[in-house]
Amino acid sequence: MKFLTLSILMILSGTFLTAQQLDSTALIIIDIQDFYFSGGASELVEPEKAADQAAVLLDHFRKKNGLVIHIKHLFEPGGDINKRVKPVDGEKIFSKKEVNAFLNTGLNDYLKANHIKNVVLCGMQTHMCLEAGTRAAHDYGYACTVIEDACATRDLTFEDVTVEAKDVHFSTLTTLRNYAKIIKLEDYLK
Repeated sequence: MKFLTLSILMILSGTFLTAQQLDSTALIIIDIQDFYFSGGASELVEPEKAADQAAVLLDHFRKKNGLVIHIKHLFEPGGDINKRVKPVDGEKIFSKKEVNAFLNTGLNDYLKANHIKNVVLCGMQTHMCLEAGTRAAHDYGYACTVIEDACATRDLTFEDVTVEAKDVHFSTLTTLRNYAKIIKLEDYLK
């Protein structure tokens, strides 16, 4: 009987810890909006692949009843959040005018009110809003995880030098390792 009681307590406490960890973690999806897709005003390289990965991550959080936050940059035309990660009732949406999702949006207050300690981030563009949001989250004291294959960016040109999107993406992630755990979706879901 003692062994059975101890086993049940261990199982229950393990379940509690898992639920507690999820309860203190929020998913922040940054700017996965129509203007970044084919035909949009600001097309990225392979945004569909990143958005599909973000959709899998979003589904994971929804199934676990995790806190989901959508960030939407105020830009038209094409400012709608892409259908792959479309918010459902109860998911918070913050609209922003700045690169940093925390600036003038109430995002930090919302995270604090929900007792969040960890944030999982993905979105567009890797070198702009995703990077700014991750650095800000780190500066506010959140433990950050970036899902690298659920992010996308573009080729950049400076004077006569063009840096391919893949290089922009990975150089940004290399820098962000100082602020966040950078992993693939498959590894995060394990």
